[in-house]
Amino acid sequence: MFSKLKLLFKDTVIYGSSTILARSLNYLLVPLYANKLSTFDNGVQTIIYANIALANVLFSYGLETSYLKVVSDSSHKGRDETQLFSTAFLTLFVTSTLFALCIVIFAPLIAQLIGLSASDFTFVRYAALILWIDTLLVIPFAELRLKRKALQFAIARVVGVIAVVVCAVILIVPFHIGLAGVFIAEAFGSLISLLLVIPVFSQFRIFFSTVQLREMLRIGLPYVPTGIAGLLIHLIDRNILIRIPASQIENIYGKGYQPSDIVGIYGRIAAFGVVLQLFIQVFRFAWQPFFLQHAKDPDAKRLFQHVLSISTCFTMFLALAATYFVPDLVRYHYAGSFYLLPPRYWIGLSILPWIFLSYVFDMISTNLSAGILITGNTRYLPVVTFAGAAVTAFFCWWLVPVSGMDGAAYAIVAGTVVMSLVMAWYSLKVFPVHYDWLKLVLLFLAGIALGWFQFFIGPKLPQAGALLAAKTSMLVLYFVFAMVLFREEVTLIARKVGNKFRRQ
Repeated sequence: MFSKLKLLFKDTVIYGSSTILARSLNYLLVPLYANKLSTFDNGVQTIIYANIALANVLFSYGLETSYLKVVSDSSHKGRDETQLFSTAFLTLFVTSTLFALCIVIFAPLIAQLIGLSASDFTFVRYAALILWIDTLLVIPFAELRLKRKALQFAIARVVGVIAVVVCAVILIVPFHIGLAGVFIAEAFGSLISLLLVIPVFSQFRIFFSTVQLREMLRIGLPYVPTGIAGLLIHLIDRNILIRIPASQIENIYGKGYQPSDIVGIYGRIAAFGVVLQLFIQVFRFAWQPFFLQHAKDPDAKRLFQHVLSISTCFTMFLALAATYFVPDLVRYHYAGSFYLLPPRYWIGLSILPWIFLSYVFDMISTNLSAGILITGNTRYLPVVTFAGAAVTAFFCWWLVPVSGMDGAAYAIVAGTVVMSLVMAWYSLKVFPVHYDWLKLVLLFLAGIALGWFQFFIGPKLPQAGALLAAKTSMLVLYFVFAMVLFREEVTLIARKVGNKFRRQ
């Protein structure tokens, strides 16, 4: 069993190193945009990027996941995988081209629909170009993941992000292009990634099969509403914040802020959730192929139990550490002249613990999705994610006018909690696994308690060094508690590591 856990860990590290490097490089742009663009421009960019994420689901309509599933099955049946690759890519090429053209034509109307002015239509057209190129990357990246060609995957992602960063810095700093430079740089980086995956197209043939497409759509289409609903849990907040009346903004934050300013502040603060988002993303890259390949193993359910326990422990630890230290990093005055985010953004720092907490439930949902996909019961996925999205939308509608950004963060936590609960209900119904729920609840409650405890000890420890020592001590205490709570997993890992050293 440990050899399989080791394989999952190895794949997670391979994909993770490239993804972490890519996102870390990309994250350099957050301080750049915060310091070189106005909060208003940051708000426009945040809204458009939020809707790009939603549109990405429509552009790919679940073919990435269904391609992984169908090709994995075909490897056991001796089917020609090049035909599947060609059918999937040709389908996405044609449909993404049509979708992008529609966005270009109706850009002024779309700008107004998402809460911007019609004069911002140019940025919507840039978004159409980004969406088109990104969709062409879907099947090549899925193929690299499936064949475990991690090096090619890593190079394409990292070099593409480097191109984005370099291009953005050049366009915004010396050339002063402003907000347009953000979108031009993103499109350029996606194009570079596409050029780097050209070797994958060696298996491409001018071939199309309606039978194969129907098979992939049968599995993939349920992911369209599911994907949209899942993204809405983390993005509907922006679309509601942009519509707050100016009078409400003044009541909550005082004078001098417009809706786009609030969205810009919220978006830049929430971006620090990348600390946990990265881990979940790289885990998902490795997790989907892993559970599909090992679903029929005799010890599969026991294996999945250990995976959920280990991944949740690590996510909770990261969430607590980020809650302790990220706000301090944001407020620190580097070299006496530079902030990660200028003081105008600090009114939004209170949302961070809630943003971090929501990703813990994302990790749990990601684990539990295995049962639904393994059994092919993807019809449950829309119910799962729409339940979460509905709860998020309701609480946003209720709390945002009253609490602003904090209300949006509360809503996200509520939505992810509900999504995890509904996912557990359906997943365990079709694929029963005896997870350590009591231990996970204790781990969760301990993390919440220690997270709140810092607010009580902070005023009593005015010296930065003493507060840092207290936070570090609480993190160590939480780590020890998690090890004791999940001693079976710790013993399993320790035994295998010990055997490895003894052989050496």
